Amino acid sequence: MQLGKSLITELMLGLILFGGAGSRIRAGAAELDLSRAVVVVPDGLSGPENKAVQLLVDEVRARSGIGWDVTIRWPSGAVPVVAVGPARLLRSDTSPVREQLGAPPPAGESKDGFQIRTLDGDRGAPAVVVAGNDARGVLFGVGRLLRELRTSPGRVSLPQALNLASAPRYPLRGHQLGYRPKTNSYDGWDLAQWERYLRDLAVFGTNAIELIPPRSDDDADSPHFPLPPIEMMIGMSRLAADYGLDVWIWYPAMDADYANPRTVEHALSEWGAVFQKLPRIDAVFVPGGDPGHTRPRALMALLEKQAANLRRFHPDAQMWVSPQSFSREWMDEFLALMRDEPAWLNGVVFGPQVRIGLPELRKAIPARYPIRDYPDITHSLRCQYPVPDWDLAYALTEGREVINPRPRDESTIFHAFADRTIGFITYSEGCNDDVNKIVWSALGWDPEANLLEVLRDYSRGLVGLSDRDADGFAQGLFALEQNWRGPLLTNGSVETTLQQFRELERRVAPRILANWRFQQALYRAYYDAYQRARLIYETDLEQQALARLREARALGSLAAIDQAEAILDRAVTQRVAVDLRARVFELAEALFQSIRMQLSVPRYKAISVGRGATLDTVDAALNDRAWLEGRFAAVRQLDTEPARLRELDAIVNWTNPGPGGSYDNLGDPLRRPHLVSGSPYEKDPASLHGPMTAFDQEPGWRRSWCRHAGTLFGEPLRMRYTGLDRGASYKVRIVYTGDMFQVPIRLMANGSAEIHPFRQKPRTMTPVEFDIPPEATRSGTLDLSWHVDPNRGGNGRGCQVAEVWLIKKER
Repeated sequence: MQLGKSLITELMLGLILFGGAGSRIRAGAAELDLSRAVVVVPDGLSGPENKAVQLLVDEVRARSGIGWDVTIRWPSGAVPVVAVGPARLLRSDTSPVREQLGAPPPAGESKDGFQIRTLDGDRGAPAVVVAGNDARGVLFGVGRLLRELRTSPGRVSLPQALNLASAPRYPLRGHQLGYRPKTNSYDGWDLAQWERYLRDLAVFGTNAIELIPPRSDDDADSPHFPLPPIEMMIGMSRLAADYGLDVWIWYPAMDADYANPRTVEHALSEWGAVFQKLPRIDAVFVPGGDPGHTRPRALMALLEKQAANLRRFHPDAQMWVSPQSFSREWMDEFLALMRDEPAWLNGVVFGPQVRIGLPELRKAIPARYPIRDYPDITHSLRCQYPVPDWDLAYALTEGREVINPRPRDESTIFHAFADRTIGFITYSEGCNDDVNKIVWSALGWDPEANLLEVLRDYSRGLVGLSDRDADGFAQGLFALEQNWRGPLLTNGSVETTLQQFRELERRVAPRILANWRFQQALYRAYYDAYQRARLIYETDLEQQALARLREARALGSLAAIDQAEAILDRAVTQRVAVDLRARVFELAEALFQSIRMQLSVPRYKAISVGRGATLDTVDAALNDRAWLEGRFAAVRQLDTEPARLRELDAIVNWTNPGPGGSYDNLGDPLRRPHLVSGSPYEKDPASLHGPMTAFDQEPGWRRSWCRHAGTLFGEPLRMRYTGLDRGASYKVRIVYTGDMFQVPIRLMANGSAEIHPFRQKPRTMTPVEFDIPPEATRSGTLDLSWHVDPNRGGNGRGCQVAEVWLIKKER
């Protein structure tokens, strides 16, 4: 783009033609037609400011087909003008723009801020002025203007005049963009796609990205890589620099022993080679764990050297650290080191697997160190912020890295902790969390932002929908989150959500159908509806099969088993909702073509099923078919009919605790009346101080074992019983479950009586029984609590219980 030497005299003449200092700034006026506008820019724009102008022109052309000319000369005649530049030029002493913009508000000079004014001159053509407080303010002012514009083929307009000044509440608003095989799409992106994505994020106020070095806890290569990792890292750093965005590096300390001088020497050389090659680095964040496992004293000694190493190539770059995965002992050691206030350290990061909450961390860290949030916005289970009380059917099929728009949950998480931080760079592992990124960016700019309006802007600007359809799509994103509320079996809104998206699908233009964001929402809507149809069907099949087993004494045990198996097999031989399933597969192919989203391991070379390959689990059993078939095989091996009937009776009465007893399925929110809950989600979305619904599975498990209640970092899991028979004796039957069978667990009654000492959970998933001391129930009340070692670090999991029967023993 060729820019001339001076705009000031041209801008002065232009404003005189438009009425000069007497021009009236209006808000709320009629629609302004900018279809024939020219973009007027001042001389002397910086590189990032030029990029902002180019973003504006490119986006208008892409959305409307109109190519706005860029000039340094104010046009003669009644030609609409969009003037874009930094306030330092547009507010110069010799420029009448200073009068038109008015005096800046108190926050008018804030970093990243901007003002937008519309001027309606005497000649009948509007002018829009975008004035940035700095280079990034120009970028974000352009982004806001793009969100306000209404475009259609051959037309660009503003629905009303604007008179606003805006600056972000939080100075750091970023997202981790890791080019690595573990992600479900990023590893297939080239630099052109990365530039498009950076632009999209910037439109909503993102001012930082976080890169990942070539060596991390991931494979070294991917079949989807268009460039080697270091080349892509360099290119992404350069792109961010071109737009004036901050560049962070998430740099895990992966080596085994940093107390060894040779290990440190190697690390300094390896990291230094990366630092030297990148054109821009603003900060390096080293996690204390997940991955990495280095004692704080050795880690901090390494980082002091790495900070000096970093500043050899980037003198103003910062060094940050997180206490992730630390044991209690290591956390105490880290906090003691922080009290020494190391001068080389710039701040502390709060992220997943930090054993204390952000408020507690803020109190423990010296005030001189800011805290950056590192929230996990990408995962739905076994993560920092799991979907609260998610239905088991979703957990088994959609899994950990599903397409996951969660605008309300993300807003709740943001508002729980934001005021104790300088902002955030989110933890992301793919474009599955795209909506969540936009929500965080918008809230980081304005915590009071109306999320519906944000998602309408998203739907217009990034999906390309008209106002009418943008509202429908935005409402649909909220509806997808609502699909995940409560039991799927009774959530009839899932079908309504699909109907709404199908109506959009029928009427939008082909270019919208090819938009990957539109495809993602469609995929989820169809996928959710398919799972609900299957759940209803397979639940009914299971009930029919159990009914046959209850007739075993009349039918004969083997005949009852045969009939039950035939009924259960219909889930595979007579599929339900095959049209929905077919559309899911079509959309998976479309997403691979449009954004390289890898929704299957065999089809699209996803790195693993657990990394977003939801196509591979689309038909996962939603009832107890696999467990029942395993039990049937064992029953058939028994020699006598009475023995077989006893086993079948145990199957159909699995949850029956007998007269005067109680049964809790601790993973089912509707079937755990005795579980002691924690704080409300709004106060403790990570469940650091109470139980969460969590998931794990192995082949052949009962569905009730795949979902459990669990606590973190030694927080006890508690149950409370009242109204017990004071003269009776009781025993407790338990199924332990989860993903941390190696962690010993202990059961106490009323805080003092040991029911069983620390012991490892049985891997065979066999119920275990223990007597309750009579004195523990003599008051009619019983408190049970499960404990694991509170000093453990890592992910903090291990206290995980699936089913509990309190059984009243015969006198």
